[in-house]
Amino acid sequence: MGDQEWKIWCFFRVFWLAVAIAAIVAGCAAGSLTTREKGGIFGGLLGAGAGAIVGNQIGTGHPGAGALIGGALGLGAGALIGDQLQGRDSENQKQQEEIDRLQREIERQQRELERLKRQQNR
Repeated sequence: MGDQEWKIWCFFRVFWLAVAIAAIVAGCAAGSLTTREKGGIFGGLLGAGAGAIVGNQIGTGHPGAGALIGGALGLGAGALIGDQLQGRDSENQKQQEEIDRLQREIERQQRELERLKRQQNR
């Protein structure tokens, strides 16, 4: 096996290892994944893949080291982005609950107004 073939083989080995680890982590999570967790997993996989490619192409070709570094950076970045999205989702949900509450109050007041009008017309 030539040097280039070895590098390619190492790259795919590290990449599939990262995919397997992410699948295990996702499968072991209790309940559904949060947006933060999804972002972390996606970022980690993307970072590991990019790091393996960069690590393979630069220097003496260390796709494993590149995948570890890229995976860690991607995990952190993905988790931060996921956290921001989760915060927005939470805020949107609170706003929607308030809108629903106010709509129910408007409907209640409209019914009360109609009741008072009927009562006044008697």
